[in-house]
Amino acid sequence: MLTLPISQTSQPSVTRTLLLGGARSGKSSEGERRLTLLADDALYVATGGRRDGDEDWADRVRRHRERRPSTWETVETTDVAAVLRAATRPVLVDCLTLWLTAMMDDVGAWDDALWRERGRNELAARFDELEDAWRGARVPVLAVSNEVGLGIVPEAAGVRRFRDEQGRLNQRVAAASDTVVLMVAGIAMTVR
Repeated sequence: MLTLPISQTSQPSVTRTLLLGGARSGKSSEGERRLTLLADDALYVATGGRRDGDEDWADRVRRHRERRPSTWETVETTDVAAVLRAATRPVLVDCLTLWLTAMMDDVGAWDDALWRERGRNELAARFDELEDAWRGARVPVLAVSNEVGLGIVPEAAGVRRFRDEQGRLNQRVAAASDTVVLMVAGIAMTVR
């Protein structure tokens, strides 16, 4: 009879899964479903923050909270790398697109001069930190992210910059992931 060490029987194997899709494609629901299969006691990282006075946003957050099991812990933060490094149970990050928005705000990426002066390098360093933590995770991790490059080329420079950086971020996380899933109309299609 084969006996496995306790660490192999008590912890799910470490996997990294990226779930991509457009708005309302089902990526968050699929991430939550997959996390439920991994653990009853999981960690949900909400990167969206609060938006005072935005009723639609408050309703979206409320619906997401209502779907989560009461046994999950929710952490609202953009310091995703720190959470991934410290995690001792499976993690779902929802979502990298909102994380990117916050990072671009922080580095002044919407201002062309600030972007050229320091923003580009600061954002690249944050990508490095996130990718390193993603690769180093000791527990199963899942991340939701928007696929934003399938449409037209935006007219505004800042919007093009966001779209381009989202594509770069998705490529880096995908390269560091074991599984990549594209959600289309609620259907999960395994890319890798």
